[in-house]
Amino acid sequence: MKKIVSLALAGLAATFVLPASAQFAKPEDAIKYRKNALFVMQQNFGRVAGMAAGKVPFDAKVAAESAAVADYVGKLPWAGFGPGTDKGDTKAKPEIWTNKAKFDEAAGKLQTEMGKLAAVAKTGKLDDIKVAVNAVGGACKSCHDDFRAK
Repeated sequence: MKKIVSLALAGLAATFVLPASAQFAKPEDAIKYRKNALFVMQQNFGRVAGMAAGKVPFDAKVAAESAAVADYVGKLPWAGFGPGTDKGDTKAKPEIWTNKAKFDEAAGKLQTEMGKLAAVAKTGKLDDIKVAVNAVGGACKSCHDDFRAK
Protein backbone atom coordinates (compact mmCIF):
# COMPACT_ATOMS: atom_id res chain seq x y z
CA MET A 1 0.00 0.00 0.00
CA LYS A 2 2.84 2.40 0.87
CA LYS A 3 4.40 1.73 -2.51
CA ILE A 4 1.17 2.59 -4.35
CA VAL A 5 0.74 5.80 -2.38
CA SER A 6 4.38 6.73 -2.98
CA LEU A 7 4.03 6.12 -6.71
CA ALA A 8 0.80 8.11 -6.86
CA LEU A 9 2.39 11.03 -5.02
CA ALA A 10 5.46 10.87 -7.26
CA GLY A 11 3.24 10.95 -10.33
CA LEU A 12 1.28 13.88 -8.98
CA ALA A 13 4.49 15.76 -8.19
CA ALA A 14 5.78 15.11 -11.71
CA THR A 15 2.71 16.77 -13.21
CA PHE A 16 3.61 19.97 -11.41
CA VAL A 17 7.27 19.81 -12.40
CA LEU A 18 6.72 19.30 -16.14
CA PRO A 19 6.72 22.45 -18.26
CA ALA A 20 3.36 24.17 -18.39
CA SER A 21 3.30 23.92 -22.16
CA ALA A 22 3.18 20.13 -21.84
CA GLN A 23 -0.44 20.41 -20.73
CA PHE A 24 -1.54 21.40 -24.24
CA ALA A 25 -1.89 18.80 -27.00
CA LYS A 26 -1.51 21.43 -29.74
CA PRO A 27 -0.37 25.06 -29.89
CA GLU A 28 -3.93 26.00 -30.86
CA ASP A 29 -5.13 24.62 -27.52
CA ALA A 30 -2.67 26.84 -25.65
CA ILE A 31 -3.77 29.89 -27.63
CA LYS A 32 -7.42 29.16 -26.91
CA TYR A 33 -6.62 28.61 -23.22
CA ARG A 34 -4.76 31.90 -22.80
CA LYS A 35 -7.38 33.87 -24.73
CA ASN A 36 -10.17 32.46 -22.59
CA ALA A 37 -8.28 33.08 -19.36
CA LEU A 38 -7.56 36.67 -20.42
CA PHE A 39 -11.22 37.15 -21.38
CA VAL A 40 -12.47 35.97 -17.97
CA MET A 41 -9.88 38.16 -16.24
CA GLN A 42 -10.92 41.17 -18.32
CA GLN A 43 -14.63 40.63 -17.68
CA ASN A 44 -14.14 40.53 -13.93
CA PHE A 45 -11.67 43.41 -13.86
CA GLY A 46 -14.05 45.36 -16.12
CA ARG A 47 -16.81 45.14 -13.52
CA VAL A 48 -14.57 46.70 -10.89
CA ALA A 49 -13.19 49.27 -13.34
CA GLY A 50 -16.74 50.24 -14.31
CA MET A 51 -17.56 50.89 -10.66
CA ALA A 52 -14.35 52.85 -10.18
CA ALA A 53 -15.19 55.01 -13.19
CA GLY A 54 -18.74 55.62 -11.98
CA LYS A 55 -20.24 53.88 -15.02
CA VAL A 56 -21.76 51.15 -12.87
CA PRO A 57 -23.23 51.57 -9.39
CA PHE A 58 -20.70 50.63 -6.72
CA ASP A 59 -21.37 47.34 -4.96
CA ALA A 60 -18.60 46.47 -2.51
CA LYS A 61 -19.47 42.76 -2.47
CA VAL A 62 -19.45 42.44 -6.26
CA ALA A 63 -16.26 44.49 -6.48
CA ALA A 64 -14.48 42.24 -3.98
CA GLU A 65 -15.71 39.05 -5.65
CA SER A 66 -14.86 40.24 -9.15
CA ALA A 67 -11.42 41.45 -8.11
CA ALA A 68 -10.72 38.11 -6.43
CA VAL A 69 -11.70 36.21 -9.58
CA ALA A 70 -9.62 38.52 -11.78
CA ASP A 71 -6.66 38.05 -9.44
CA TYR A 72 -6.94 34.27 -9.53
CA VAL A 73 -7.53 34.01 -13.28
CA GLY A 74 -4.75 36.55 -13.89
CA LYS A 75 -2.26 33.87 -12.92
CA LEU A 76 -3.45 31.41 -15.58
CA PRO A 77 -2.88 32.70 -19.12
CA TRP A 78 0.91 32.78 -19.04
CA ALA A 79 1.22 29.00 -19.41
CA GLY A 80 -0.41 29.42 -22.81
CA PHE A 81 2.52 31.38 -24.25
CA GLY A 82 4.74 28.38 -24.92
CA PRO A 83 6.73 27.33 -27.98
CA GLY A 84 4.74 27.25 -31.21
CA THR A 85 1.98 29.54 -29.92
CA ASP A 86 3.24 32.56 -31.82
CA LYS A 87 1.31 31.58 -34.97
CA GLY A 88 -2.39 31.06 -35.53
CA ASP A 89 -5.44 32.86 -34.19
CA THR A 90 -3.56 35.28 -31.97
CA LYS A 91 -2.69 38.94 -31.63
CA ALA A 92 0.49 38.10 -29.76
CA LYS A 93 3.51 39.96 -31.12
CA PRO A 94 6.78 38.12 -31.81
CA GLU A 95 8.38 40.25 -29.08
CA ILE A 96 6.80 37.94 -26.50
CA TRP A 97 9.25 35.24 -27.55
CA THR A 98 12.18 37.44 -28.62
CA ASN A 99 12.08 39.48 -25.40
CA LYS A 100 10.71 36.88 -22.99
CA ALA A 101 12.27 38.53 -19.93
CA LYS A 102 10.43 41.79 -20.57
CA PHE A 103 7.18 39.91 -21.25
CA ASP A 104 7.54 37.89 -18.06
CA GLU A 105 8.22 41.11 -16.15
CA ALA A 106 5.05 42.67 -17.59
CA ALA A 107 3.02 39.58 -16.69
CA GLY A 108 4.47 39.68 -13.19
CA LYS A 109 3.62 43.37 -12.84
CA LEU A 110 0.02 42.68 -13.84
CA GLN A 111 -0.25 39.85 -11.34
CA THR A 112 1.20 42.03 -8.57
CA GLU A 113 -1.17 44.91 -9.30
CA MET A 114 -4.14 42.55 -9.63
CA GLY A 115 -3.27 41.09 -6.21
CA LYS A 116 -3.19 44.58 -4.72
CA LEU A 117 -6.59 45.33 -6.28
CA ALA A 118 -8.07 42.15 -4.81
CA ALA A 119 -6.76 43.08 -1.36
CA VAL A 120 -8.02 46.66 -1.58
CA ALA A 121 -11.40 45.59 -2.94
CA LYS A 122 -11.97 43.54 0.22
CA THR A 123 -11.93 46.80 2.21
CA GLY A 124 -14.83 48.23 0.23
CA LYS A 125 -13.14 51.65 0.07
CA LEU A 126 -14.00 53.02 -3.36
CA ASP A 127 -11.28 55.68 -3.41
CA ASP A 128 -8.60 53.05 -2.74
CA ILE A 129 -10.17 50.74 -5.34
CA LYS A 130 -9.93 53.54 -7.91
CA VAL A 131 -6.18 53.87 -7.31
CA ALA A 132 -5.67 50.11 -7.62
CA VAL A 133 -7.82 49.94 -10.78
CA ASN A 134 -5.65 52.62 -12.37
CA ALA A 135 -2.51 50.65 -11.53
CA VAL A 136 -3.94 47.46 -13.04
CA GLY A 137 -5.12 49.36 -16.10
CA GLY A 138 -1.63 50.79 -16.53
CA ALA A 139 -0.09 47.34 -16.31
CA CYS A 140 -2.57 46.01 -18.90
CA LYS A 141 -1.93 48.92 -21.26
CA SER A 142 1.84 48.66 -20.98
CA CYS A 143 1.79 44.97 -21.86
CA HIS A 144 -0.68 45.48 -24.72
CA ASP A 145 1.40 48.34 -26.12
CA ASP A 146 4.52 46.21 -26.21
CA PHE A 147 3.21 42.70 -26.84
CA ARG A 148 -0.24 42.77 -28.49
CA ALA A 149 -0.89 43.54 -32.15
CA LYS A 150 -3.74 45.89 -32.91
